[in-house]
Formats: sequence, structure tokens, C-alpha cells
Amino acid sequence: MKKSDNHHYLAKTLIFIACIILAIISLFPFVVMLVNATRSTTQIQQHAVSIIPSTYFSNNLKILLGKSFNPAVGFVNSMIISVCATALATYFSTLTAYGLVVYDWRLKRAYFSFIMAVMMIPAQITMIGFYQMVYKIHMTNNLSMLILPAIASPSMVFFMRQYMQPALSLEIVQSARIDGAKEFYIFNKIALPIMKPAIATQAIFSFVSSWNNLFTPLILLTDQKKYTLPIMISLLRGDIYKTEYGAVYLGLSLTALPLIIVYLALSKYIIAGVALGSVKG
Repeated sequence: MKKSDNHHYLAKTLIFIACIILAIISLFPFVVMLVNATRSTTQIQQHAVSIIPSTYFSNNLKILLGKSFNPAVGFVNSMIISVCATALATYFSTLTAYGLVVYDWRLKRAYFSFIMAVMMIPAQITMIGFYQMVYKIHMTNNLSMLILPAIASPSMVFFMRQYMQPALSLEIVQSARIDGAKEFYIFNKIALPIMKPAIATQAIFSFVSSWNNLFTPLILLTDQKKYTLPIMISLLRGDIYKTEYGAVYLGLSLTALPLIIVYLALSKYIIAGVALGSVKG
């Protein structure tokens, strides 16, 4: 008995050590990025990797704020786009998945196959047609053109459908209908709370994708007041005179901060979802 206890203790210790090593490897790039935000361009060029902070943070901040654009405006624009796009994508994707799971209609399989086919098409292929449409309706410098397309998210619909099929009991839906509940009430009060872990997972992916999106905003936005933060960071690297790497790393740190906050805020729902799945299994 003691021998088995020793083996169990050794296995737990090895797993604990492995988790610590993986955590260090995962956090190391963020530490380097934050440290480089306090260093000068010369220091970064001489030693790109360092974990010792320097004293050039205020200088890098002055360089970042001294550009022709305003990083605060870019931060607000990126936040508006990412929050709204994430909210629309998660809600309407869950609603679409609800229609595919709960309702039984003739073209349901064909419709789901069509969604899967759309998911296989790269977004870059449709960008020319999308830009032509936006240009014709005179909406090229409108943030809504970066938000409204998020309503149609085939990959998120697929994920929500796969999660909803075992998680949502059709008997509960039928009981609510018998009690006189309307369809949207059933969806908002019964289906959505059940889908919280899946919604949290997809919200993180959607927020990160929208926040880091550079390609579409770079094509649609020409007004500096509408620039997103990734566009402004890319302009820092494109300086024709000198690239201030300290300011670039500071901008990248500002870009990564909301992503970390969103993950920390939603991680408990993901853990709850994993625990629920293990209990069901």
C-alpha cells in the first residue's frame, strides 16, 4: 500500500512540475513583451530577449503618444468593434444552432450542409466582393461594417450545434411550451444559460479574432479617427525614418491587455463546461 502511495505521489509531483514548466513557457513571451516596453530601441537591438526592466518606459510612451494618430482612439474603436461583434456572433450563432437542434423542418440537413460549405471558404476570397459592396453603399469608413458581418459565423454555429445537441434536453423545451412559454423566452431563459460554457469559449475566440483583425480594417478604414489599435501598431513598424521598437512593444502590450482580461473573466465558465462534460461522461 505504501509503495502505491509513493508511485501516486511521484506521478502527482511530475505532473505538477510539468504544469509549472508549461506555464513558464506560455508566460515567457508576455514577460519579454512587457519588459521590452520599458527598454530603448538600442537595448532591444543588442539583446532582443531580456527579463530585466529598463527605464525607458516614459520615453516609449511619449513616442507612442507623439505620433500623428491617437492610441486612445484606436483602443476605443477596437473595443467597440470587438465587444459588439462578439455579442452579435455569440447570440445569433447560438440562436441558429437552437433552430437546427430544436426544430424539425424539411431542409434542415441541407441548410446545415450549406453552413459547413461556407465555413470552408477563406475570408480573403470574398473580400473583393465585400469591399465593392461596402464602397457602393458608401460605408467604407463606418465601424458597423466591421461589426455586422459577425452575425454570420459558420464555425461558431457548428460549435454551438455540437455542444447544444447533448446539453439541451428537448423534453425541457416541450414542457416550457406546454406551460405557455414563447419561443424567444425559452431560448433566452432556458437555452442560453445552459450554453454559458460554450458561449464563453466562443466569445474568447471571437473577441481575440476581432481585436487582432488587421486585414479587413486596413482595407475599409482610411479615416485616422476610425483606425483600430492593430492598424496603429502596424504604422509604428512602418516608420520610414526609424522604427522605435520600445514604442512598438508598448503598443503590443496595450493590445494584449484586453485579451488577457477577457480570458480571465470568462475562464471560469470554460472550466465549468469541462467539469460538466466530465460528469456527463
